[in-house]
Amino acid sequence: MSKKIKGEDLKKIGYREGKILGMALLAVQSLRDVKKDEALILLKKVKDYPESFLDDPEMKALAQAMIEESKAPVVTTIPLKTDSPPYSIYGESFIEEGARNQMDIAMKLPVAVGGALMPDAHQGYGLPIGGVLATQNAVIPYGVGVDIGCRMALTIFDIPEEHLEKNDAKYKRELIAHTKFGAGEGYKGSDRIDHDVLDKSEFNIAPFISAIKDKAWAQLGTSGGGNHFVEWGILEFGSDDSNLGIKKGKYVALLTHSGSRGFGATIAGHYTKLAKEICRLPKEALNLAYLDLNTEAGHEYWVAMNLAGDYASACHEVIHSKLVKAIGGTVLRRIENHHNFAWKENWKGNDVIVHRKGATPAGSGVMGIIPGSMAAPGFLVRGRGDENAINSASHGAGRLMSRTQAVKSITRQELKAVLEEHKVTLIGAGLDEAPMAYKDINMVMNAQQELVDVVARFRPRIVRMAADGSRED
Repeated sequence: MSKKIKGEDLKKIGYREGKILGMALLAVQSLRDVKKDEALILLKKVKDYPESFLDDPEMKALAQAMIEESKAPVVTTIPLKTDSPPYSIYGESFIEEGARNQMDIAMKLPVAVGGALMPDAHQGYGLPIGGVLATQNAVIPYGVGVDIGCRMALTIFDIPEEHLEKNDAKYKRELIAHTKFGAGEGYKGSDRIDHDVLDKSEFNIAPFISAIKDKAWAQLGTSGGGNHFVEWGILEFGSDDSNLGIKKGKYVALLTHSGSRGFGATIAGHYTKLAKEICRLPKEALNLAYLDLNTEAGHEYWVAMNLAGDYASACHEVIHSKLVKAIGGTVLRRIENHHNFAWKENWKGNDVIVHRKGATPAGSGVMGIIPGSMAAPGFLVRGRGDENAINSASHGAGRLMSRTQAVKSITRQELKAVLEEHKVTLIGAGLDEAPMAYKDINMVMNAQQELVDVVARFRPRIVRMAADGSRED
């Protein structure tokens, strides 16, 4: 590191005096070989998105401390099962031990009745990312995740590939003009967007939800940081698809990935804290605290979770509507699916609550979108309804490197070379989102052939993500 990072540097990016600042200064020691500006960019991401660093060895302690800062001590009163039901693992050979350990603990919950690990699974917070858990009449806020209702949305245009190639400057210009990214970002005054979702009575279910409605309005139609993106690309159908009514060929398509922004994160934080106060579990299972759906708290969370999901969907609808209007052309189909959610489903003849934390619904005939990375293909899929997978599939490629490891080991020249090789234009993003930081999406897809059928293949061309503040070398 060319210049040593001091407390004042951290305060300038939002850290405050106290324990967290001290822990951040200790974490700096693991970034000795990283340039100062890159290190500060990474540390700001830890502050803004601590949940994204819970599987990062160097930053995990700092991220946990941020999330748990106001948490009261929890007393163990509810024992875990000594025996737990078996669960299915897809792509077991390339799933890290931490994710399997987390799933093992989840399966010991008194309310757990079934589970599965998807091939993109990696360690998260509570339930692993890529984990699917079925419970009896109980919902786990951290089994849903912080970014409630995070989703994929795909608009397919009746526009040939050549149009994007010949008019790439226009597509890039409109992408920048009609999207907004990053923590705390939103629209002001007359730029705010009205949508029916803001009229929902569910905003009045609890005072704290009513209090953040204005923030939700400001962020409507925006995207977060981390791995959220809006991108133009080419969707290729290898054969006619009669169900979608789309002929074999290549089409311009718009693909988005983001969730419920600060609104969903606030809901997740509030009900996780409440769940931990009500449901006292052993230390290793603290973050799997659950709410009984027959209780007031459980019902309230369920309503709030669904509202956050509707809000996340509205954000995508706004973005797609703007870009459809800007580009023109006929929309052939729009397809959407979400993860980081809980559903009431019937599984093996029983009514259960299915948590899919970073997993795609893949019931028989259900359409889904599984992206790769900014330089890797994504896939439009149709679910096969595999009971052993609890009707689920992966939600992406899954991380191969932690964010810190990626920043340490990947250079901007390497990232630039990969983007040039795959003819991808990138707007924003940091080294922690480089394609090399992710698993091979083809390997992931091969591991779940019994879960989904591939309908079409998506190739990214112009990708926008949250700017990380760095400069080009």
